[in-house]
Amino acid sequence: MLGTHMPLPRRAKQGLAAALAVGSALTAFAAATPAQAGTEGASPAATSVAGSPVACTSQWPGLADRLERDIATALHGHGKASALALYDRTTATSCTFRASAAFDSASVVKVTILGALLRQTAEEHRLLTSREVDLTTAMITKSDNAATNALWHQIGHAGIQHFLNLAGMRDTVPGPKHTWGRTQITAGDQVKLLRLLTSDNQVLGTRARTYALRLMNDVVPDQRWGTPAGAPGTATVHVKNGWLPLSKNGWRVHSVGVFTGGGHDYGMAVLSHDNRTMKNGVATVERAARAINRDLSLPKAS
Repeated sequence: MLGTHMPLPRRAKQGLAAALAVGSALTAFAAATPAQAGTEGASPAATSVAGSPVACTSQWPGLADRLERDIATALHGHGKASALALYDRTTATSCTFRASAAFDSASVVKVTILGALLRQTAEEHRLLTSREVDLTTAMITKSDNAATNALWHQIGHAGIQHFLNLAGMRDTVPGPKHTWGRTQITAGDQVKLLRLLTSDNQVLGTRARTYALRLMNDVVPDQRWGTPAGAPGTATVHVKNGWLPLSKNGWRVHSVGVFTGGGHDYGMAVLSHDNRTMKNGVATVERAARAINRDLSLPKAS
């Protein structure tokens, strides 16, 4: 199913700045600048999983190292089948782990479909129709597949690709024909989309961003797992999840979320496949999310 109702400073590391720069349209929310972070004598194995590095940068002392260690611990045993990216504007922090690895999207692509529709209506100088409001509400809040099918065909491949080009989501490849759930996504591109939804830009206007975030905040209770795990109680949570079992690579279980209000301004994408069951996938995603939510909340409380 496709988500139906379903301490000594060390040299700063390179971050996401180059990867997330998407041209003049997105310069207002370029990636955080690298800053010094680290603990002398830290083991290299503590910041890698299955040979792939967990790379973080931050302007908050010690935060990058802490995130690296905790993310690596959370993803231990699933490193070859998971990916992650995050940003936190409050502390100018960013992290990546296999952020360019491709995954079948399952239902997290529904946020991209929504963004494409909102961009399309803006270019047509019109508001959403009542039908489009009903379809987008069902697609995001309930992860309704029939509504998604209708919007996917309405927007068309060209419309989806147009939005991806504007958003700088160059590693995202729309699924063929009606198979939107097989769209190829990366954690890095998903974070680009989350940044678009949470900052002024030339791709999506204020009205469009507000609408998208409202829907992601209204997701039905039984689909509010994943990235919200361990989120601070003072944050407003916006989430979209996806889950899809196939004979190859098992269950795909993904979650993207942004956290705003109460002094919070961050987002993350956690992707996984090769899960034996959906429950296993949710557990993997939530281990990473809890570590991130905890670590990003600690500096604000200190």
